[in-house]
Parts: sequence; C-alpha cells; structure tokens
Amino acid sequence: MTEITLAVIKPHVLRNTYALQQIKSLIEQNFRVLDQKEVHITKDLSDRFYAEHQGKFFYHRLTSFMNSGPCYALILQSEGSIQKWRRLMGPTKVFRAVYTEPQCIRALYGLSDTRNACHGSDSEASALREIGILFPEFDVLATADRKAKKET
Repeated sequence: MTEITLAVIKPHVLRNTYALQQIKSLIEQNFRVLDQKEVHITKDLSDRFYAEHQGKFFYHRLTSFMNSGPCYALILQSEGSIQKWRRLMGPTKVFRAVYTEPQCIRALYGLSDTRNACHGSDSEASALREIGILFPEFDVLATADRKAKKET
C-alpha cells in the first residue's frame, strides 16, 4: 500500500555535502518526494516534535543537537514507505548499524546515537503528526484523497 513518511537529515550531515548528496540520491531512487525543505528546528519545534521523549535521559542532548543547525526534511511516498525508509536508515544505534548493516545510512554517516544521520517516523500516526509539525502547509488529506482515487 502506498503511504507517506517523514525523513529528516540531521545537522551534521548537512555540513557534509558529499553525505547529503549520497542520501538524497538514495531517496530519489526509492521514493517519490512530495515536499522537501531545509528547516531550522527551533526549541518550540523540538519540544513538540520530541514530546514523547520529554523526561528521558537523552532528551536535552537530542533537542540541543537538533537546534544546533539546519536540518533537511522530506515527505516521502512509496509502497510501504515507513518501513522502507527505516530499513535504509538502519539501526538507531550507530555502533550496532556499523556491525549489523554496514551499508545503511546510519552506519555510513552516523557519528553517535544522537548524531545518527537521520530520523524516520516509526508509524503512520507518527508520520502524520511529525509532517504536521515540520510541514504545516502540507495538506495530508489532499494527498490521501489523491491516493484513494488512484487505488479505485
């Protein structure tokens, strides 16, 4: 089934033009990009985006890093896009990614568990919520309507 998901390329990757181009190329080979933009994740945006992690030991480190520079956000569409993007990213923990999936994005471009190169929504509900935060102008319902018409 065709679905959409959110991909976020983290600040340290944007500073590495080679890595950014490699990841964008991989995305273009596997997904239809519905929208994309450079975005600075402000304190307010990160508080909303990472609300479910508030109170966890890594929350401050994560939100501080995401505030440290621009990110690149993309809305991706394909068959099973959520799981497909998560497979391309690889394990969250870079150490594990390097040893279990050495060709995944996080193994190639991740530096640590926080600086793990990219983010991907973990479910359809998360994707819709996260897209709404970073792309408030994006009409998710219109996309769903177009998808439904194509499938009938």
